[in-house]
This record gives sequence, C-alpha cells and structure tokens, in this order.
Amino acid sequence: MSKTNASRTYKDKAKAAANKAAAYGEDININYYVNPDEKHPYQKDPSQLAAQTKDKMLGAGIILDDPGQRSGTYLQMDGTPVHFSARQEGVEVMALSQAMEKHDWLGDYLWKAVAVDSDKYTANVELSENDGYFIRALAGQKTVYPVQACLYMAQAKVVQNVHNIIIAEEGSELHIITGCATDSIDEPGLHIGVSEFFIKKGAKVTFTMIHNWNPEIAVRPRTTTIVEEGGLFLSNYLLMKPVNSLQMYPTARCIGEKAMVRYNSILVAGKGTNLDVGSRVFLNANETKTEIVSRAITTGGNIIARGYIEGNAPDVKGHLECRGLILGEKGTIYAIPELKGNLAGIDLSHEAAVGKIAEEEVEYLMARGLTRNEATAAIVRGFLRVDIEGLPPMLSAELKKAVEASEKEVM
Repeated sequence: MSKTNASRTYKDKAKAAANKAAAYGEDININYYVNPDEKHPYQKDPSQLAAQTKDKMLGAGIILDDPGQRSGTYLQMDGTPVHFSARQEGVEVMALSQAMEKHDWLGDYLWKAVAVDSDKYTANVELSENDGYFIRALAGQKTVYPVQACLYMAQAKVVQNVHNIIIAEEGSELHIITGCATDSIDEPGLHIGVSEFFIKKGAKVTFTMIHNWNPEIAVRPRTTTIVEEGGLFLSNYLLMKPVNSLQMYPTARCIGEKAMVRYNSILVAGKGTNLDVGSRVFLNANETKTEIVSRAITTGGNIIARGYIEGNAPDVKGHLECRGLILGEKGTIYAIPELKGNLAGIDLSHEAAVGKIAEEEVEYLMARGLTRNEATAAIVRGFLRVDIEGLPPMLSAELKKAVEASEKEVM
C-alpha cells in the first residue's frame, strides 16, 4: 500500500472513530478545547529558554543547563517541536514529522502498535495537526546517558496532540526520561499522547515518565509496546503533582520468546484529582514474563488502579501487585487486578491491598523519639520507595530525587 493510500485509510478510520468514547473510565468533551494557534520558535540552545519554563521542565525531570548528562533532547511546546538533537552516535532524536521525511520505511510503524480508531482520543491525534518525538537506537548501540523528551503546554485551554514513535533495534539499549509540564498554574488544557514502542530482539528500553501538570489539566495517553524475542521493556511512571483527570492503560505485547516487561507506578491523588491508571500485558510467546507494581496514595482524590495480565503461551510468568494508602478522612482507591490464563502451564499471581496507616506503626516510631507527623512522614516515605530492579544508577537517582521533592506536598 502506498503512503498516500495508507494515510487516507488512517484518516477514514479516525473519522469513523471521532466520537467513540474510551472503553473505560471518564469521558471528556474534546470540543471544549481549541487547537494551538501559536507556533513557537525553534531553540538551537534550549538552555536559553525562559527561567520559569526551565523550572517547570526541571520539575518533570528535564535538565537543560547541563546537556552533557543526556544522550539527546526533544522539546515540544503545544504542537510545535522547539528543539531536538542527539549527542551520541547511533542514537536518533528528532520530530516525528522530520523522521517521516528522512525514513521512507517509518510509515510501516505508524499506527501499528496503537490502533488509530481505538477511541476518539487516538482519532483526534490523527485528524488534527500533530507532531511528537521519534527516538531510535541503532542495532547494538547502548546509550551512555538517558535521552530526555519534554511535552510542554504553553497556551491555556488548548488540546496538545502528540504522536511518538520509539524504536530500539536489535541488541540496543535505550534509556528515556519523558517529562510533561504546563506553563499555567490554574488554566485548563487537554493533553492527548499516542506512543508506540518497538523493542526488537535482545533490545532493552527503560522509560521513565514524570508528570508536572496543573490541577486543571486533563490527560489522555494511549501507549502500546511490542516486545520481540529476549527484549526488555521497563516502564516507570511518577505522578505526584495535582492533575484534574488522568486516564491511561498502557499495554505491552510480548510476541517473542523470553521477552520481559515491568511496569512500576507511583500515584498520588489530592482533592479534586481523578486518576484511572493501569497496566496491561499480553504474554503471547513461550517463557515470557511480566511484573506490574503500583503504589497509590489518596489525600482526597479518587484513584482506580487497574492491572491485567493474560497468559497465552506455555511457561509464562506474571505477577501483579497493587497497594493503596488513604491519608485523611476522604478519598477513594479502587483496585482492579485481573488475571486471564488460556492454557495449562502458566504461572500468574496478584496481590492487592488498600488501607490506612496502621496506628501501631506510628506508635512504634513515636516510641523511638519521632513526633506523630515525623512518624507518619517516615511511613509514607517508605511506602513510596519502590525498589525498581534493573534501573540504571543515574535514572534511579533522578527518580529518587523526584519522589523526595514531592513528599512534602503529599503530607
């Protein structure tokens, strides 16, 4: 099929799905938001961005004043890519629009992991002017430092449509930090992000996402990862700042033998926040494995914590763990762990727990000299410290800093 015919087919499917609500969770009116009307200038040196903008990005793990600690950088403001560069040989970082012009074969990856007609959000990305990042590690290449990507909303009341493609070629290793942030502290906006990951044979991708939205932003990510033989996908998701509404159910499909996927998420919902977050893994090849670990805290908001593992091949293993903590008198956590086995010889398990801080734990720490507030803070701190196996030291340190920076707000 030619590029023109393929594009026409995607448009037709998107039009048919333009009013198709999500299969789960809260629905919102896209027409309430407008497309960005401002094109932002390209920044050859992103360290020259306004100090306030850089501070907001830093809160999402994006470092612009010391680019030597990154293998590449991609920045997008609203719908405009404002900077992209790669510092390491064998790594490509650019706007998806530029990558489509450079690589004739890239059309074979577009809408192959995420269906364009999944719901009205994916449809809106295809039907609207959109861009996003293209990140690729060539075969056998391993990133020394992480690649960073920031999706920034500079205008109020707009919808930011983003389409990302990430490819780790055979035997490569890629570490990515994605930070999401907004300029306004109280204006509404809608972020729709489609991300398609392709992990080739023996490749490894570590993907860490940190959100720094405002309390009026609605967020609708749509992500699917395809993992081939011996590949590893390690996803870390951190949301500890207020957001109006978040609905996401990232999916991974292990299609090659001994492929492995791990999802780790830390979620905090304050008053007025509604989170519908989960991870879903299909184990479709022999000896594939997955682990899904979720930590959720509500200080007055509502959290639906989903998890789904499906075993479709012999000798697969999967474990799902969801723990929730309710701080204060109000707030809801609804844990929905699901396992589906379709043949003998699989090993799937789950555990879920929701509750409050045990009084005996507080008293134990108080007996050793801590005040009640100090004891409570220590317990919350320990609850949020998820030991993420396989995380590179630099990413581990940055994730730890991000958690520590948000702990006071949680309390």
